[in-house]
Amino acid sequence: MNGFERINAALKGQKTDKTPVMLHNFMMASVEAGFTMHQFRESPRNMAETFIRSVEKYELDGILIDMDTVTLAGAVGVPVDFPEHEPARSAKGNMAELSDILKLGKVRVEDYKYANVWLEAVQLVKNHFRDEVFVRGNCDQAPFSLASMMRGSQEWMLDLVIGEPELVEELLTYATDISCQFIRLMAQTGCHMVSNGDSPAGPEMISPDMYRQFAFPYEKILVEEAHRLSLPYTLHICGNTDTIIEDMLKTGSDAFELDYKTDAQKALEIFGNQTCFIGNIDPSGVLALGTPELVERKTIELLQTFAKSNRFILNAGCAIPPMTPEKNLRMMIQTAREF
Repeated sequence: MNGFERINAALKGQKTDKTPVMLHNFMMASVEAGFTMHQFRESPRNMAETFIRSVEKYELDGILIDMDTVTLAGAVGVPVDFPEHEPARSAKGNMAELSDILKLGKVRVEDYKYANVWLEAVQLVKNHFRDEVFVRGNCDQAPFSLASMMRGSQEWMLDLVIGEPELVEELLTYATDISCQFIRLMAQTGCHMVSNGDSPAGPEMISPDMYRQFAFPYEKILVEEAHRLSLPYTLHICGNTDTIIEDMLKTGSDAFELDYKTDAQKALEIFGNQTCFIGNIDPSGVLALGTPELVERKTIELLQTFAKSNRFILNAGCAIPPMTPEKNLRMMIQTAREF
Protein backbone atom coordinates (compact mmCIF):
# COMPACT_ATOMS: atom_id res chain seq x y z
CA MET A 1 0.00 0.00 0.00
CA ASN A 2 1.14 3.56 -0.64
CA GLY A 3 0.29 6.40 1.73
CA PHE A 4 -2.88 7.43 -0.07
CA GLU A 5 -4.17 3.86 -0.15
CA ARG A 6 -3.35 3.36 3.54
CA ILE A 7 -5.25 6.42 4.74
CA ASN A 8 -8.10 5.92 2.31
CA ALA A 9 -8.52 2.39 3.66
CA ALA A 10 -8.59 3.65 7.25
CA LEU A 11 -11.30 6.15 6.38
CA LYS A 12 -13.37 3.30 4.95
CA GLY A 13 -12.73 0.96 7.86
CA GLN A 14 -10.61 -1.41 5.79
CA LYS A 15 -7.52 -3.20 7.07
CA THR A 16 -4.16 -1.58 6.34
CA ASP A 17 -0.70 -3.12 6.11
CA LYS A 18 0.72 -0.53 8.55
CA THR A 19 -0.63 2.11 10.89
CA PRO A 20 -1.37 5.20 8.76
CA VAL A 21 0.45 8.39 9.76
CA MET A 22 -0.76 11.87 8.79
CA LEU A 23 0.73 14.85 10.58
CA HIS A 24 -0.47 18.34 11.56
CA ASN A 25 3.02 19.86 11.54
CA PHE A 26 3.10 23.06 9.48
CA MET A 27 5.07 25.06 12.07
CA MET A 28 7.70 22.39 12.62
CA ALA A 29 7.90 21.64 8.89
CA SER A 30 8.53 25.28 8.01
CA VAL A 31 11.40 25.49 10.50
CA GLU A 32 12.92 22.29 9.14
CA ALA A 33 12.60 23.62 5.58
CA GLY A 34 14.49 26.78 6.56
CA PHE A 35 11.59 29.20 6.11
CA THR A 36 10.34 31.81 8.54
CA MET A 37 6.57 31.88 8.94
CA HIS A 38 6.61 35.07 6.86
CA GLN A 39 8.42 33.30 4.00
CA PHE A 40 6.12 30.29 4.40
CA ARG A 41 2.82 32.17 4.13
CA GLU A 42 3.88 34.67 1.45
CA SER A 43 4.79 32.08 -1.20
CA PRO A 44 2.73 29.11 -2.43
CA ARG A 45 5.94 27.48 -3.63
CA ASN A 46 7.65 27.88 -0.26
CA MET A 47 4.58 26.50 1.46
CA ALA A 48 4.35 23.54 -0.92
CA GLU A 49 8.08 22.84 -0.66
CA THR A 50 7.75 22.81 3.13
CA PHE A 51 5.18 20.03 3.08
CA ILE A 52 6.82 18.05 0.28
CA ARG A 53 10.12 18.00 2.17
CA SER A 54 8.39 16.89 5.36
CA VAL A 55 6.50 14.05 3.68
CA GLU A 56 9.67 12.79 2.02
CA LYS A 57 11.85 13.22 5.11
CA TYR A 58 9.55 11.27 7.44
CA GLU A 59 7.95 9.01 4.80
CA LEU A 60 4.47 10.12 5.80
CA ASP A 61 1.30 8.56 4.45
CA GLY A 62 -0.55 11.85 4.44
CA ILE A 63 -0.16 15.51 5.24
CA LEU A 64 -2.48 18.17 6.62
CA ILE A 65 -1.83 21.39 4.72
CA ASP A 66 -2.43 24.28 7.07
CA MET A 67 -1.32 27.92 7.25
CA ASP A 68 -2.79 29.48 10.41
CA THR A 69 -6.16 29.89 12.15
CA VAL A 70 -7.10 33.38 10.98
CA THR A 71 -7.18 33.27 7.18
CA LEU A 72 -10.96 33.34 6.91
CA ALA A 73 -11.08 35.97 9.64
CA GLY A 74 -8.73 38.12 7.58
CA ALA A 75 -10.88 37.53 4.50
CA VAL A 76 -13.92 39.05 6.23
CA GLY A 77 -12.04 42.07 7.56
CA VAL A 78 -10.81 41.04 11.01
CA PRO A 79 -7.51 42.85 11.79
CA VAL A 80 -4.66 40.34 11.50
CA ASP A 81 -1.04 40.52 12.66
CA PHE A 82 1.64 38.76 10.61
CA PRO A 83 4.71 38.06 12.81
CA GLU A 84 7.95 37.10 11.11
CA HIS A 85 8.45 33.88 13.03
CA GLU A 86 4.94 32.92 14.17
CA PRO A 87 1.64 32.10 12.47
CA ALA A 88 -0.72 34.99 11.73
CA ARG A 89 -3.07 35.92 14.57
CA SER A 90 -5.89 38.25 15.46
CA ALA A 91 -6.35 40.14 18.72
CA LYS A 92 -9.74 41.75 18.20
CA GLY A 93 -12.81 41.40 16.03
CA ASN A 94 -14.20 43.61 13.30
CA MET A 95 -17.70 43.95 14.81
CA ALA A 96 -18.10 46.46 17.63
CA GLU A 97 -21.71 45.37 18.10
CA LEU A 98 -23.51 42.14 17.27
CA SER A 99 -25.93 44.18 15.16
CA ASP A 100 -23.02 45.06 12.84
CA ILE A 101 -23.69 41.74 11.14
CA LEU A 102 -26.56 43.48 9.36
CA LYS A 103 -24.08 45.92 7.78
CA LEU A 104 -21.60 43.39 6.43
CA GLY A 105 -21.62 42.84 2.70
CA LYS A 106 -20.93 39.75 0.68
CA VAL A 107 -17.31 38.56 0.82
CA ARG A 108 -15.51 36.46 -1.79
CA VAL A 109 -12.88 34.33 -0.09
CA GLU A 110 -10.96 33.97 -3.37
CA ASP A 111 -10.26 37.72 -3.30
CA TYR A 112 -8.11 37.37 -0.17
CA LYS A 113 -4.38 36.98 -0.81
CA TYR A 114 -3.60 34.40 1.85
CA ALA A 115 -6.52 32.17 0.94
CA ASN A 116 -5.06 32.00 -2.57
CA VAL A 117 -1.56 31.23 -1.28
CA TRP A 118 -3.04 28.37 0.74
CA LEU A 119 -5.06 27.00 -2.17
CA GLU A 120 -2.21 27.16 -4.65
CA ALA A 121 0.12 25.42 -2.20
CA VAL A 122 -2.35 22.55 -1.78
CA GLN A 123 -2.63 22.19 -5.55
CA LEU A 124 1.17 22.12 -5.92
CA VAL A 125 1.51 19.42 -3.27
CA LYS A 126 -1.28 17.35 -4.82
CA ASN A 127 0.26 17.68 -8.29
CA HIS A 128 3.62 16.59 -6.89
CA PHE A 129 2.42 13.46 -5.07
CA ARG A 130 -0.71 12.76 -7.13
CA ASP A 131 -2.29 9.70 -5.52
CA GLU A 132 0.83 8.42 -3.77
CA VAL A 133 0.37 10.52 -0.62
CA PHE A 134 -2.94 11.53 0.97
CA VAL A 135 -3.44 15.31 0.88
CA ARG A 136 -5.80 16.89 3.41
CA GLY A 137 -6.62 20.49 2.61
CA ASN A 138 -7.54 22.22 5.83
CA CYS A 139 -10.16 24.96 5.37
CA ASP A 140 -9.38 27.08 8.42
CA GLN A 141 -12.16 27.87 10.87
CA ALA A 142 -15.65 26.40 11.23
CA PRO A 143 -18.52 28.90 11.67
CA PHE A 144 -18.60 29.07 15.48
CA SER A 145 -14.88 29.73 15.63
CA LEU A 146 -14.99 32.30 12.82
CA ALA A 147 -17.89 34.11 14.51
CA SER A 148 -15.83 34.25 17.71
CA MET A 149 -12.97 35.94 15.84
CA MET A 150 -15.30 38.41 14.17
CA ARG A 151 -16.81 39.53 17.48
CA GLY A 152 -13.85 38.90 19.79
CA SER A 153 -13.95 35.88 22.09
CA GLN A 154 -15.23 37.66 25.21
CA GLU A 155 -17.93 39.55 23.34
CA TRP A 156 -18.98 36.37 21.53
CA MET A 157 -19.41 34.47 24.79
CA LEU A 158 -21.66 37.25 26.06
CA ASP A 159 -23.61 37.26 22.79
CA LEU A 160 -24.45 33.60 23.27
CA VAL A 161 -25.99 34.35 26.65
CA ILE A 162 -27.57 37.80 26.34
CA GLY A 163 -27.41 38.63 22.62
CA GLU A 164 -30.45 38.73 20.37
CA PRO A 165 -30.93 35.15 19.14
CA GLU A 166 -31.80 36.32 15.62
CA LEU A 167 -28.52 38.24 15.33
CA VAL A 168 -26.49 35.33 16.72
CA GLU A 169 -28.04 33.09 14.10
CA GLU A 170 -27.42 35.71 11.42
CA LEU A 171 -23.71 35.84 12.28
CA LEU A 172 -23.39 32.05 12.34
CA THR A 173 -25.15 31.81 8.98
CA TYR A 174 -22.80 34.46 7.55
CA ALA A 175 -19.76 32.59 8.89
CA THR A 176 -21.09 29.31 7.49
CA ASP A 177 -21.21 30.82 4.01
CA ILE A 178 -17.56 31.88 4.35
CA SER A 179 -16.47 28.43 5.55
CA CYS A 180 -18.40 26.73 2.74
CA GLN A 181 -16.83 29.04 0.17
CA PHE A 182 -13.38 27.92 1.24
CA ILE A 183 -14.39 24.27 1.15
CA ARG A 184 -15.61 24.69 -2.43
CA LEU A 185 -12.38 26.44 -3.42
CA MET A 186 -10.29 23.78 -1.68
CA ALA A 187 -12.15 21.03 -3.54
CA GLN A 188 -10.89 22.53 -6.81
CA THR A 189 -7.25 21.89 -5.79
CA GLY A 190 -7.71 18.14 -6.16
CA CYS A 191 -7.05 17.41 -2.49
CA HIS A 192 -8.30 14.12 -1.11
CA MET A 193 -10.03 15.48 1.99
CA VAL A 194 -11.12 18.78 3.54
CA SER A 195 -11.34 19.77 7.19
CA ASN A 196 -12.06 22.60 9.61
CA GLY A 197 -11.14 23.51 13.15
CA ASP A 198 -13.74 24.62 15.68
CA SER A 199 -11.70 24.86 18.87
CA PRO A 200 -13.80 27.43 20.81
CA ALA A 201 -16.80 25.14 20.40
CA GLY A 202 -15.36 22.58 22.81
CA PRO A 203 -16.49 21.97 26.41
CA GLU A 204 -13.56 23.96 27.80
CA MET A 205 -15.21 27.09 26.37
CA ILE A 206 -18.94 26.38 26.16
CA SER A 207 -21.38 23.87 27.65
CA PRO A 208 -22.50 20.78 25.71
CA ASP A 209 -25.97 22.35 25.41
CA MET A 210 -24.48 25.46 23.85
CA TYR A 211 -22.39 23.30 21.51
CA ARG A 212 -25.55 21.55 20.32
CA GLN A 213 -27.32 24.88 19.75
CA PHE A 214 -24.61 27.13 18.34
CA ALA A 215 -21.91 24.92 16.80
CA PHE A 216 -23.26 21.51 15.86
CA PRO A 217 -25.87 22.59 13.26
CA TYR A 218 -23.31 24.65 11.34
CA GLU A 219 -20.59 21.99 11.51
CA LYS A 220 -23.12 19.59 10.03
CA ILE A 221 -23.63 21.96 7.08
CA LEU A 222 -19.88 21.90 6.39
CA VAL A 223 -19.85 18.11 6.39
CA GLU A 224 -22.80 18.05 4.00
CA GLU A 225 -21.07 20.54 1.70
CA ALA A 226 -17.93 18.40 1.58
CA HIS A 227 -19.96 15.29 0.84
CA ARG A 228 -21.85 17.14 -1.88
CA LEU A 229 -18.43 17.69 -3.46
CA SER A 230 -17.64 13.97 -3.03
CA LEU A 231 -14.90 14.64 -0.47
CA PRO A 232 -14.46 13.08 2.98
CA TYR A 233 -14.39 15.53 5.87
CA THR A 234 -12.52 15.85 9.18
CA LEU A 235 -13.54 18.00 12.15
CA HIS A 236 -11.01 19.16 14.77
CA ILE A 237 -11.93 20.51 18.21
CA CYS A 238 -9.32 21.23 20.89
CA GLY A 239 -9.51 20.27 24.52
CA ASN A 240 -11.39 17.48 26.26
CA THR A 241 -14.35 16.63 24.03
CA ASP A 242 -15.58 13.64 26.07
CA THR A 243 -18.98 15.20 26.81
CA ILE A 244 -19.78 16.06 23.18
CA ILE A 245 -18.31 13.11 21.28
CA GLU A 246 -21.72 11.56 20.69
CA ASP A 247 -23.02 14.88 19.33
CA MET A 248 -19.96 15.36 17.13
CA LEU A 249 -20.53 11.93 15.62
CA LYS A 250 -23.97 13.07 14.47
CA THR A 251 -22.40 15.72 12.22
CA GLY A 252 -21.63 12.88 9.82
CA SER A 253 -17.93 13.71 9.73
CA ASP A 254 -15.78 10.94 8.25
CA ALA A 255 -13.02 11.51 10.78
CA PHE A 256 -12.28 13.47 13.93
CA GLU A 257 -8.88 14.89 14.86
CA LEU A 258 -9.11 15.09 18.64
CA ASP A 259 -6.89 16.59 21.30
CA TYR A 260 -4.82 14.53 23.72
CA LYS A 261 -7.16 15.60 26.54
CA THR A 262 -9.93 13.51 25.00
CA ASP A 263 -10.20 9.96 26.33
CA ALA A 264 -9.19 7.84 23.32
CA GLN A 265 -10.79 4.70 24.77
CA LYS A 266 -14.10 6.49 25.24
CA ALA A 267 -13.91 7.90 21.73
CA LEU A 268 -13.31 4.41 20.35
CA GLU A 269 -16.30 3.03 22.25
CA ILE A 270 -18.58 5.76 20.88
CA PHE A 271 -17.21 5.89 17.35
CA GLY A 272 -17.01 2.13 16.91
CA ASN A 273 -16.77 1.46 13.19
CA GLN A 274 -18.75 4.54 12.23
CA THR A 275 -15.96 7.07 11.81
CA CYS A 276 -12.18 7.42 11.91
CA PHE A 277 -10.12 8.65 14.88
CA ILE A 278 -7.12 10.87 14.07
CA GLY A 279 -4.68 11.66 16.85
CA ASN A 280 -4.03 12.10 19.62
CA ILE A 281 -0.50 12.22 21.02
CA ASP A 282 0.11 15.28 23.22
CA PRO A 283 1.97 17.68 20.87
CA SER A 284 3.56 19.77 23.62
CA GLY A 285 4.06 17.70 26.77
CA VAL A 286 5.07 14.54 24.89
CA LEU A 287 6.33 15.35 21.37
CA ALA A 288 7.90 18.76 21.96
CA LEU A 289 9.08 18.48 25.57
CA GLY A 290 9.20 14.76 26.27
CA THR A 291 11.95 12.20 25.85
CA PRO A 292 11.99 9.62 23.04
CA GLU A 293 11.19 7.01 25.69
CA LEU A 294 8.06 8.91 26.73
CA VAL A 295 7.05 9.33 23.08
CA GLU A 296 7.44 5.60 22.52
CA ARG A 297 5.42 4.71 25.62
CA LYS A 298 2.55 7.08 24.83
CA THR A 299 2.46 5.99 21.19
CA ILE A 300 2.29 2.32 22.15
CA GLU A 301 -0.53 3.05 24.61
CA LEU A 302 -2.54 4.74 21.87
CA LEU A 303 -1.79 2.03 19.30
CA GLN A 304 -2.89 -0.65 21.76
CA THR A 305 -6.17 1.18 22.32
CA PHE A 306 -6.93 1.05 18.59
CA ALA A 307 -5.26 -2.29 17.88
CA LYS A 308 -8.54 -3.95 16.89
CA SER A 309 -9.90 -0.96 14.97
CA ASN A 310 -9.29 -0.29 11.29
CA ARG A 311 -10.48 3.30 11.62
CA PHE A 312 -7.38 4.92 13.08
CA ILE A 313 -4.77 7.39 11.77
CA LEU A 314 -1.85 8.36 13.98
CA ASN A 315 -1.20 12.06 14.53
CA ALA A 316 -0.61 14.51 17.33
CA GLY A 317 -3.75 15.83 18.99
CA CYS A 318 -3.20 19.31 17.52
CA ALA A 319 -0.54 21.30 15.66
CA ILE A 320 2.98 20.09 16.45
CA PRO A 321 5.12 22.90 17.98
CA PRO A 322 7.99 24.27 15.88
CA MET A 323 10.71 23.32 18.39
CA THR A 324 9.74 19.63 18.49
CA PRO A 325 12.91 17.48 18.32
CA GLU A 326 13.26 15.44 15.14
CA LYS A 327 14.19 12.36 17.21
CA ASN A 328 10.84 12.51 19.01
CA LEU A 329 8.82 12.73 15.82
CA ARG A 330 10.84 9.90 14.32
CA MET A 331 10.25 7.79 17.42
CA MET A 332 6.48 8.24 17.15
CA ILE A 333 6.50 7.23 13.49
CA GLN A 334 8.95 4.35 13.94
CA THR A 335 6.89 2.97 16.82
CA ALA A 336 3.79 2.99 14.65
CA ARG A 337 5.58 1.31 11.74
CA GLU A 338 6.90 -1.48 13.96
CA PHE A 339 3.75 -2.02 16.03
